[in-house]
Amino acid sequence: MSPVRRCSRTACGRPAVATLTYVYADSTAVLGPLATYAEPHCYDLCAEHGERLTAPRGWEVVRLADPSAPTRPSNDDLEALANAVREAARPQDRQQGGRGPRAADPVEVARRGHLRVLRSPES
Repeated sequence: MSPVRRCSRTACGRPAVATLTYVYADSTAVLGPLATYAEPHCYDLCAEHGERLTAPRGWEVVRLADPSAPTRPSNDDLEALANAVREAARPQDRQQGGRGPRAADPVEVARRGHLRVLRSPES
């Protein structure tokens, strides 16, 4: 017997990465990380079959995240990274405290996300 569990789908020999369980009382199909042990009423699925999973009409599919899987960066993480890059790209004389902006520099009026509204110093 192979130590690697295989996908339960017919004619699929890929290794299983997720376990599918049906909760008939709630009309729900739950797809989560690969169970520790093979259960008789659960189905092991490969990555492709897990992604393409659909449930019968009127049923809900619940996909549980694998806590050991690498997480994708959130929008907040990406925005924080962009702000750090912008801060590092500023000229050195502006990064050091105690000195105000030069007279010829535009003045920041408002900010929305990564966009800034600038006013020229003459106006």
